Amino acid sequence: MKIYTNLHNYTSKNKTFVTIGTFDGVHIGHKKVIKDLINSAKKNGATSVLLTFFPHPRMVLQKETNIKLINTIEERIQLLEKLGLDILVIHEFNEKFAKQSALDFVKNVLVNKLNIGKLVIGYDHHFGNNREGNFKQLVEYGKIYNFDVKAIPRQDISNIAISSTKIRKAIERGQIIEANQNLGYPFMISGNIVKGKNLGEKIGFPTANLHVNEMYKLLPKTGAYIVTSEIKNKQIFGMMNIGFRPTVRGKNQTIEIHFFDFNQNLYNETIQVDVLKFLREEQKFESIEDLKNQLKKDKENSIKFIQNHL
Repeated sequence: MKIYTNLHNYTSKNKTFVTIGTFDGVHIGHKKVIKDLINSAKKNGATSVLLTFFPHPRMVLQKETNIKLINTIEERIQLLEKLGLDILVIHEFNEKFAKQSALDFVKNVLVNKLNIGKLVIGYDHHFGNNREGNFKQLVEYGKIYNFDVKAIPRQDISNIAISSTKIRKAIERGQIIEANQNLGYPFMISGNIVKGKNLGEKIGFPTANLHVNEMYKLLPKTGAYIVTSEIKNKQIFGMMNIGFRPTVRGKNQTIEIHFFDFNQNLYNETIQVDVLKFLREEQKFESIEDLKNQLKKDKENSIKFIQNHL
């Protein structure tokens, strides 16, 4: 997969089959669209192109919403690379780009830049200034500019429509198993390991302190979670606490991971943690000894889950 960080850097002489969207989460509904695109392009000797945007349009057009995203842009690239696309174009979304009319977008971007032969989109796709463009319009423009349009119907799991918004809400509530089912992979958190206060080490539960650089990255609610990570080509399980450490009067939110049967130094390493299950709410304990006893129970419950489900 070749990656272009600007529409202006990519022009195709070959006919392209294109899909467009933010694809936050790259969930199983998104994958249906993308796989359909790739298969169709291969059959017709065309180039498969995914056009996505960063920042998320709602960050630009609805600044007051303070939206958090399931994936960082790096995580999104990582997920898309696994699917077999030919080209990924990540275009900066800004107010000027947003003000293009639907017709200008079709003519300037799809036709002149991408040399489009077919557009594959979700059933509810809108585009152009004020989201004026819709599927019906695209079909009409396709007749004028000689490209086909295909809409992928709504994808359901147990009669619940999959959407990035619903997955975000599940993650925010700590409903990790539900979120992972709809994503089709474990929700991930990526960041750098930074120095902490070594309080965990003093009570027999040393932790790696994960710092997430991207302020827009969605985090689950505070609490304890079962996690796994690939470290130096080995899968390591553990438990993670997101919270304010009320027992030791912590002031800032931290992400601390205790890896099982692991004692290597990870300072300054960049790691990805896959979140598997919510264990319990964060709570304030009467003593450090009570905290230590709870951590022992958390570890036992984590190992039972790992043995029974993984």
